[in-house]
Amino acid sequence: MSTTNEPDGGRVIAFPGTASGEADPFVIDAELGDEAAERSPAVPVDRPVTDGSSWLDRLRSQNRQAIIPSYLKSTADAKDAAKWVGKHYAHKAGYHAARSPLYALRLAVRSPRGLLLLLAATGRYVTDAEGRPARSETATADKADLYLKLSQQRDRRVVLRLIQLGLVSTVGLVLVFTLPNVLPEWVIWACGAIAVGLLGKLGSTRDNPVVSSRAVLSTQVQKLTSDNVVQALSVLGIAGINQALAKNPNAIGFTAPITRDGPGWRADVDLPPGVTVSEVVERRAKLASGLGRPLGCVWPEGNAEVHPGRMVLWVGDQDLSKSRQAAWPLRKPGTVDLFKPQPFGTDQRGRWVDITLMFISMVIGAIPRMGKTFTLRELLLIAALDPRAELHSFDLKGTGDLSPLAPVSHRYRAGDEPEDIAYAVADLRALASELRRRAKVIRELPKDLCPENKVTPELADKKSLGLHPIVIGVDECQKWFEHPEYGAEIEEVCTDLVKRGPALGIVIILATQRPDAKSIPTAISDNAVMRFCLKVTGQQANDMVLGTSSYRNGIRATTLSFRDKGIGYLAGEGDEPRITRGVYIDGPDAEKIAARARTARLAAGRLTGYAAGLDLTPEEDEDTSTLLADVLTAIGDAEKAWSERIVDRLAELRPAVYGPWAELPTGAAKATQLSTALKPLGITTKQVWGNDVDTGKSANRMGVKREWIADALTERDRNRKSG
Repeated sequence: MSTTNEPDGGRVIAFPGTASGEADPFVIDAELGDEAAERSPAVPVDRPVTDGSSWLDRLRSQNRQAIIPSYLKSTADAKDAAKWVGKHYAHKAGYHAARSPLYALRLAVRSPRGLLLLLAATGRYVTDAEGRPARSETATADKADLYLKLSQQRDRRVVLRLIQLGLVSTVGLVLVFTLPNVLPEWVIWACGAIAVGLLGKLGSTRDNPVVSSRAVLSTQVQKLTSDNVVQALSVLGIAGINQALAKNPNAIGFTAPITRDGPGWRADVDLPPGVTVSEVVERRAKLASGLGRPLGCVWPEGNAEVHPGRMVLWVGDQDLSKSRQAAWPLRKPGTVDLFKPQPFGTDQRGRWVDITLMFISMVIGAIPRMGKTFTLRELLLIAALDPRAELHSFDLKGTGDLSPLAPVSHRYRAGDEPEDIAYAVADLRALASELRRRAKVIRELPKDLCPENKVTPELADKKSLGLHPIVIGVDECQKWFEHPEYGAEIEEVCTDLVKRGPALGIVIILATQRPDAKSIPTAISDNAVMRFCLKVTGQQANDMVLGTSSYRNGIRATTLSFRDKGIGYLAGEGDEPRITRGVYIDGPDAEKIAARARTARLAAGRLTGYAAGLDLTPEEDEDTSTLLADVLTAIGDAEKAWSERIVDRLAELRPAVYGPWAELPTGAAKATQLSTALKPLGITTKQVWGNDVDTGKSANRMGVKREWIADALTERDRNRKSG
């Protein structure tokens, strides 16, 4: 067998003949020599250059452009676009309206000059000054006839124009003396102002206009071209790119035209063979320098669905950290459903990136002062807007950054003192018990109610099951796992919560400024589905947050700058990690949102624990709560009582603790609140017969009997003694 090259670059192989003299392209006889090989027919290996597709196949493979612009695809987008347009022109109108007195003064000052220019122009028109150069050129002996004709023409023009001027002047004088006696005074003043304005405009020069400043300054951004991209890639120092360009200037391909994509330009680039997108991402700063753009404007990303060398380069008009972010949709009144995606942040193009908090565990990592705590606070605020969600907020930094969430948190603590750690351990032990209880409840539910053996929105709505979402947020979580006494126990509980909690409606979010194996144990980080990595300084920290091999695959939060506060890679929501800019919510805004969430919880009867004044002390657990004794006191000597009456008496007994319960708008809400508080203690409220003291009528309403409370207290005391 011999191999030759065709002139067109195709390769052919000559196969040896068989014993019958006929070539067999699939059998090679090693004993045949070169002479037999030369007699064998040549079979081409490379097929003719064709994509092998039909006309219909090529049509199907093409990407169709959207008929409707992106800003009109939904009502919300259309409203947002209309709002921006309205604000734009309202700003321009207001800007110039505020300066209108200055514009009027300028016109008045320049009107005399305008009047002189108007008189001069009228004089030139009447005297036919425009024909003077032509008449001057013919005022010679050899052009006397032509000069006479031009002079006669000029005389006729002057006479006609003098008559026109006389008529206009006569009419003008008549109007000046007549109109003041006919028209209202304001009309006369308006006509005078218009005349002064027109004369002032005529008296203005081109280099000194009346309106000398603009209300809106347009940003001039250089258009992205293929030459720019190729030039920038050639200076990155990547051997594969430089060698390919040296052999072929067109080695870097573009699979689609460079187009506008939101507030920037998008280029789909095919890198030379052997070059991966991660090599370019690693040199993002050099790429930005090559393009002459700020680092926060240049965002190369891979498109792994095609191949590792397909790069999507997006170059924004403004630095992402400085560009204006759209208003957060959740600032508007209303509640959310944690089982559905909620807006978390925006990508480089300004599009909202949604996040679904249910069925996940999450890790947030960053170096200090990059927005890690603000991100955790935003996520907890999202959870707080679902009235069903039970929040456990732990601020181990101790600065009070999570304090806006205290009014809606079932458990809240700020600090890492021994009593704070003991409080957290007690809460985690209770959560571990709750995890086991939920597993049993779900296991025993009928398949038609729980077909997938996990919490669903319908199950979470049923208060009787107690399967509402539980969201645990921990800032500076390394304080927990590195604790010399409780670290091992905390790690064990958190690992179980991360592994089994999501299916049972328990979400844990851990944030740290030291993302390493000690700060977040590997068993926890490996099972966290959702990751958000703001700026970090090394490969180990990058992979600890985003997952093993993320750095090698080009997902590098190390390339973010110190100006990119609140900006990071979000992994776990979608197929590929994506750059996401979180929403900036300062302290006062966070308090307003939390107050709205508290109102919704009060209305739903879901205010519990710390927020309801029923918190644990570091030494106590749920069994030592004074609620049972307080309810027994509120019932008094009666055999039974309605829940709403008990709540009112509890508020009189301990205003600081039960006051928020009494503020609920309806009796049903008060009854629901009491039912929620008594359920963990093994007591279920039921319909009891009683008399309404206001109307004197008897009715069945939700309440409790005195013997139920007394029995529960007796059982608790017996268990305490036996323990």
